[in-house]
Amino acid sequence: MYPEPIHHAHAPRAADVHHPVPFPPAPVVHPGPVVAVRPNAAPAVASIVLPDGRVITGYAVSPVQPEPLAAKPPVSRAAVNVALGGVGFLAVCGGLLLLTTFIAALAAFIHQLVILAAVIFGGWIAVQVLGTNGHRGGTTVHIRKAVIKRNHFHG
Repeated sequence: MYPEPIHHAHAPRAADVHHPVPFPPAPVVHPGPVVAVRPNAAPAVASIVLPDGRVITGYAVSPVQPEPLAAKPPVSRAAVNVALGGVGFLAVCGGLLLLTTFIAALAAFIHQLVILAAVIFGGWIAVQVLGTNGHRGGTTVHIRKAVIKRNHFHG
């Protein structure tokens, strides 16, 4: 009826017994005698006399020479030619792409100008044809108080 008790991880149980285990002793190392090592040749001692008469004596120190750089392997002429050819080919392709893009843009611009001119000219024609400037019906011309209407003389 009641749930079982929950065992916590840090709570000791009756079956868990821990005994400390000591580390084995470290081995004893006896240092050997210290032996001075002499260089193969004694370094040269240099003395310098300063202008004021003082003498400075010391060992000559040779400058540290950097290690020589490893020689680069030679590059074959064929590899250079292939690389330069590839770069040239890409440059030509890019130039042709830009040229065709420019030509297409120029053609579209000219097309738009033609359409604009047609709209403006068509509008001007429409105003001329459909515009009203006082004349209704046929053509009327007044010559010396005589009226000529549709090629008929009315006096």
